[in-house]
Amino acid sequence: MIRLYDFRFSSAAYRVRIALNLKGAPYESVSINIAPGTDEQLSDAYRQINPQMRVPAIEVDGRLGVQSMAILEWIDETLPGPALLPADPWTRLRVRAFADTIACDIHPLNNLSPRAYLRNKLGTSEEETMRWYAHWITVGFTALEAEANELPRQDFLFGPVPTIAEIALVPQVANARRFNVDVSSFPRLLEIDAACRALEPFRRAAPEQQ
Repeated sequence: MIRLYDFRFSSAAYRVRIALNLKGAPYESVSINIAPGTDEQLSDAYRQINPQMRVPAIEVDGRLGVQSMAILEWIDETLPGPALLPADPWTRLRVRAFADTIACDIHPLNNLSPRAYLRNKLGTSEEETMRWYAHWITVGFTALEAEANELPRQDFLFGPVPTIAEIALVPQVANARRFNVDVSSFPRLLEIDAACRALEPFRRAAPEQQ
């Protein structure tokens, strides 16, 4: 059994929930409330489990795995079920690059830690912090929308089934909506998001279902 250290509003944990659901893999969810003011990820108890003090983390047979994108690849390499990465090496590169634009360029700048630093160390107002948040989503989504529009028209971005590209995209769109970021300028991304959220594995992974 996989134990997932999880938080419903964590987009990184959301990615892992989607992947496990797509594979049809059972798992135990252990909620770690990372909301500001609660900060369970900073507790001594959780530090003993995951020294990085972040979610998600997975525990399998007494071993700990961290970092959502690495966990996604482990899931794909280890668990039966539909492939999360295409077989063609060049397409795999493009899928990984699309997902990493979100996981490496957008998400880290908008995560709890930098937002807290902006407010608490640099004295930015909540309005200024949210402008920062919206800026980096807009920059990243502009590039991804252009790429999506260059791809052949298919059910999903890179073929007939979702990949880690969609697994990264859907939680980031959810975060944008949660913080009232205008994403109307990205119709192809929204189309893919809607197609994914119509699928049961994506629906069961959504924050409101946790």
